[in-house]
Amino acid sequence: MTHLTLIPEKIKGTVTVPPSKSMAHRAVICASLAKGRSMITNIQLSDDMIATIAGMRSFGAVISYNDRTLTIEGVGNGSVQEKRIVDCNESGSTLRFLIPLATLFKGKTHFIGQGQLGKRPLEPYQELFDAQSLHYQLAATQNLQLSVEGPLTPGIYEMRGDISSQFITGMLLTLPLLAGDSILKITTPIESKGYIDLTLSVLRSFGIVIEQAEDGQEFRIKGQQVYIASDYTVEGDYSQAAFWLSAHALGNDLLVKGLDTASLQGDRAIVSILDTLNNCSTESECVIDGAQIPDIIPVVALVAALSKGTTKIIHLERLRIKESDRLVATQKELAALGANIAIVDDSLLIKGVSELAGGQEVWSHKDHRMAMMLAIASTVCKKPIHIKDTVCVKKSYPNFWETFEKLGGKIHEWNMG
Repeated sequence: MTHLTLIPEKIKGTVTVPPSKSMAHRAVICASLAKGRSMITNIQLSDDMIATIAGMRSFGAVISYNDRTLTIEGVGNGSVQEKRIVDCNESGSTLRFLIPLATLFKGKTHFIGQGQLGKRPLEPYQELFDAQSLHYQLAATQNLQLSVEGPLTPGIYEMRGDISSQFITGMLLTLPLLAGDSILKITTPIESKGYIDLTLSVLRSFGIVIEQAEDGQEFRIKGQQVYIASDYTVEGDYSQAAFWLSAHALGNDLLVKGLDTASLQGDRAIVSILDTLNNCSTESECVIDGAQIPDIIPVVALVAALSKGTTKIIHLERLRIKESDRLVATQKELAALGANIAIVDDSLLIKGVSELAGGQEVWSHKDHRMAMMLAIASTVCKKPIHIKDTVCVKKSYPNFWETFEKLGGKIHEWNMG
């Protein structure tokens, strides 16, 4: 189902949200670095997760999957083949988490990828490898072609925090295994700080202890630590739940299950955001800071478009370097459906309307979160909408369309010819 026509229809029922992709990435990596056997339960094999599993296999971990559970025999810090290819597909998490980890193993690691992955920033690692005179070769090709070789040495590292928290997570996963102690200093405010909290939480579950300074900008990391094999259950994903919670806020009758109300996930903010938008009046001017929640901005913008008053979503610079230019994509496609939405610098300015007309051809921009947002939008449009490139949901939520249909969503395959 590459191109779909969605008929306006309210959806209803109970949804159990898929497991957190963010936490699953981290748990798989930690278990793979441990010595011994770990069981990671509540796993969904999205394209991104398949990429991380394949990457850890290339480092020597033995991983099998059965009934939503991964059994992982960890590699520890052992030896593997001296030349490895890691296919990251379109997963930025896989790429940025595994680049520093690759330096723990003898020989070169060659990273390849598809889609927009080769255009997403990697400068913090380039600077780090250059500073230690390590091999780092990025080919000037359309698709990602990157070769790296270590080893990293313990010491004091400085890294920007305003490009992506994924670079920080990659270092936090790696530095505890070095021969000596290290300090990681973050030189700018950390974007998506919630993801760092997730990293530290999963690390603790596998026996790794990292001391964070009170201001959150420095990490003190003991070397020669050992990942301890553990059984771990991945909690439900607030990033994916945001689509169903937003659908409910827009008048669909949904019960969303499988979420931890005490979760550290940054996208848990969707709950308070929806409450704020629901309480807006025609005179309201609501400001939402999107710096820490880039993955849920498209669906937040959808709800804001049908909320009373004016909503401004600020600090959206990083949306431009996601799977698509998500800032432009969100504005363009919602405007096509009838929303009053404009880009002002790196913000979205949205004036609420009473309904969305629909009746248009829109595009996912091959971005999974755009495709899912447009699906929810179809439930509140007056006329059918036609969405191009819908298979991209496989990146994070492979059974999204199946779930949408089970809830009563009306879908027809669309032949563009």
